[in-house]
Amino acid sequence: MASELTEKLSHLPDKPGVYLMKDANGRIIYVGKAVNLKNRVRSYFQSSRGHSPKTTALVARIADLEFIVTGSEIEALILECNLIKKHRPKYNISLRDDKSFPYVKVTMNEPYPQVFVTRRVVKDGARYFGPYTDAGAIHETVALLRRLFPLRTCRKLDAPRPCLQHHIKRCLAPCAGKVDEKTYGEMIRAVLLLLEGRSDDVVKELKRRMAEAAANLEFERAARLRDQLASVEKVVEKQNIVTGAGDQDAVGLARSAAGTCAQVFFIRSGKLVGREHFLLTGGEDEEDATALAAFVKQYYSQAAFIPREVLLPEPLPEQELLAEWLSGLKGGRVRVEAPKRGTKRDLVTMAADNAAVVLKEQADRLAADTRRTAGAVAELAEYLGLPEPPGRIECFDISHIQGAETVASMVVFEDGAANKDEYRRYKLKTVEGKPDDFASMAEVIGRRFRGPEALPGLVIIDGGKGQLSAALAVAREQGVDVPMVGLAKEFEHIFREGESEPLILPRNSQALFLVQRIRDEAHRFAITYHRKLRARRNLVSVLDHVPGIGPARRKALWESFGSLAKIKAATVEDLAAVPGMTRPAAEAVYAFFQRREGKDG
Repeated sequence: MASELTEKLSHLPDKPGVYLMKDANGRIIYVGKAVNLKNRVRSYFQSSRGHSPKTTALVARIADLEFIVTGSEIEALILECNLIKKHRPKYNISLRDDKSFPYVKVTMNEPYPQVFVTRRVVKDGARYFGPYTDAGAIHETVALLRRLFPLRTCRKLDAPRPCLQHHIKRCLAPCAGKVDEKTYGEMIRAVLLLLEGRSDDVVKELKRRMAEAAANLEFERAARLRDQLASVEKVVEKQNIVTGAGDQDAVGLARSAAGTCAQVFFIRSGKLVGREHFLLTGGEDEEDATALAAFVKQYYSQAAFIPREVLLPEPLPEQELLAEWLSGLKGGRVRVEAPKRGTKRDLVTMAADNAAVVLKEQADRLAADTRRTAGAVAELAEYLGLPEPPGRIECFDISHIQGAETVASMVVFEDGAANKDEYRRYKLKTVEGKPDDFASMAEVIGRRFRGPEALPGLVIIDGGKGQLSAALAVAREQGVDVPMVGLAKEFEHIFREGESEPLILPRNSQALFLVQRIRDEAHRFAITYHRKLRARRNLVSVLDHVPGIGPARRKALWESFGSLAKIKAATVEDLAAVPGMTRPAAEAVYAFFQRREGKDG
């Protein structure tokens, strides 16, 4: 142990606080809290203690440490949560990809609030609901809310007239002054209640407002509320009553070789209104209680809603401290309980069972991915008679139209998965204007293997015997002795060097599916580049007719807009803002396309 670290250990205080372990590069690798910093931190370095493999690995990498003294254990807990979220240390248990969890945002800081999905939570006066792990499901939720309620979707409130959404009864058009803040606000309150899971309250509120509208002879408004009520009641029918009343979260935990999963059931007003699962990393060697405590801290430190009761599958050593912390976050009393029997225990068990199902699905997906990638590579190597599976496969394709704008693509698959950072594209020089796929393939292979770059384990040529022969001739001439095969476009027959008959892979084999994926990706990449060059050429030929637009301005316009269609749609101000353009040049371009549209029309 370094002398500086030993010195710091000798000066640790007998106070609560947070400690930060660092490696030799100064990176924070672990954050923990302690009631007594001296006792807790020193325990890591006592060899007599039976440390887990993870703790042993952590201690071996500790080169330095810092500590922050706090006024109480609850302050230490809050600081620990914040520091883990900020630094994401390697040896802490953490929610996988928690930075990207989506939320539903209701912009209560606006007179006519919007409802949309966001991945950023800021203190701006808005209401947030989440986090959620299923982005698709949360987008469906927002779409449902927009079907139930005519919410505004536009970003500005100064439209001269309502848009199509208003005409099809999907928006009340606050942007055009068609609804007052009070009426719109009543609708937003119903939206909030639904997002909170309080559908019964929504039904009561809609019935009250419908009766009020009918009494005031506002029959159109009453009919609209009646339709909303019918839609909400359909949603309510799908929700299960699980307890008498109250707001609860039931947390279940499951662990397997596939990892650790926590499942949260959301019970609102006695009804199960939803659930979310979260995968945890870094807790493989920890006890269940440690993994569970880490999840509770990280999940509720970013949860938009905290219920009055959190149900856990087992008691935690710091359960009372967590309850105090959650109460502070909520601004009201929160109970943290590990029920042993009854309905609450059934809820926790059901959450744990669902977490186990998630882990099984995760394991099945990993196995399927392995079959599609590494497994498919091994299978392909066996069919081709290669001595070992090719870790890197490169595939080449040619794209042109009657020899014009001839380009080639090289895509790379490593261990059966695409590595787009390694893709390359080539604008071919020796065959321009001549549709010669053999010469094109010879050029691109010659350019690829000209330098000292690492060689692939297999090269696939998108083409038959002719393209393969051209590629082989150039590669062997340059001393490149890697396996090469040609893939015939029509029947996906594979041609090999020195073999006259093609290899036909079984129609349902993973090896064939892999070859098809690689070939399709090479084709897509080549076509995309070819279209880009063709669009640029068309732009040049069209702008040749505009006075004052030379090569430099043509290039600047292309780089700014990227397509001829966008240049046509641009205003004079947009065109004049392009570097190198002047107001007269912008007006000339604008007038040119206006005249062309007039002639075309």
